[in-house]
Amino acid sequence: MRILVTGGAGFIGSNFIRHLLASEPDCTVVNLDKLTYAGNLENLADVERGPRYHFVKGSICDAELVDELLATTFDALVNFAAESHVDRSIQDATAFVETNVLGTQTLLEACRRRRVPRMLQVSTDEVYGSIGPVGRFTEESPLASNSPYAASKAAADLLAGAYFRTYGMPVIITRSSNNYGPYQFPEKVIPLFITNALADESLPLYGDGLHVRDWLHVQDHCQALAVILREGRPGETYNIGGNCERANIDLARLILRALGKPDSLIAHVTDRLGHDRRYALDTGKLERELGWRPRILFEVGLQETVRWYESHQAWWRRIKDGKYREYYHKTYKDLSSFSPQFH
Repeated sequence: MRILVTGGAGFIGSNFIRHLLASEPDCTVVNLDKLTYAGNLENLADVERGPRYHFVKGSICDAELVDELLATTFDALVNFAAESHVDRSIQDATAFVETNVLGTQTLLEACRRRRVPRMLQVSTDEVYGSIGPVGRFTEESPLASNSPYAASKAAADLLAGAYFRTYGMPVIITRSSNNYGPYQFPEKVIPLFITNALADESLPLYGDGLHVRDWLHVQDHCQALAVILREGRPGETYNIGGNCERANIDLARLILRALGKPDSLIAHVTDRLGHDRRYALDTGKLERELGWRPRILFEVGLQETVRWYESHQAWWRRIKDGKYREYYHKTYKDLSSFSPQFH
């Protein structure tokens, strides 16, 4: 099995590549990543020299490059490539439209023309918008995005669905709840809170801190994606959730407790524009059809995540200090050496 993973140097993508290589002995992975601010080759340092992994530096918006890659035989494409930070999308939505919408359309069109047998479009629960204090979104819930990031992902999902209905292209959409775990870029809330607490810095908490998120360990997410990749039905959408809702203020307190730090480090800040109050996913379809359920208890997974950031301080300090690009140039002098020969 030969799989093209886009955005594989990011948080979820790198964990997924590692999962595939560990669980699928006959699998070869090609990782196409532009290496924007959140793309980090160090995330895959343990597999980068292996014979079943190849890295190609490039953008999913580069139609010529994508077509060249897909001219060789791939069994599937899994698209993680995306601008994903809500705050950045509020500041400037341009890159989000370019990568998340136009980039996804570039991939869809190349897969259609090259007749790739399967494509996974990895999306987010944020496309549904906010839900009230009760109930959960199903795959049939209307898309009602409230941030430029979420709107760009919703547009990509709609394009994917249109390619299935118009061309019969075998694309599957997945929408997951908030992920956490190792190698997550430290501007996201859990690694931000952990790393700030480790440095005895304040934990910036939006508004009253009562915004609710459903938390899913990245390893559970990767396992779900692997199952959907093998057994999911083309044209379908699958919600992937952890069935573990926590208010942000409770999350902050759990992290501080795990590190033996005082609650006084919590600093309430002005709320985010258009901040969704609650996300919650109904994952019954995935459970019924494919037998997947999350395995990692949140309390256990969060403790393990805290310990990971404690023991990998060089990794996140390079990022927070802005020195990880310098690390790239020192460690990976010739990125082209990672590119495989395709013809």
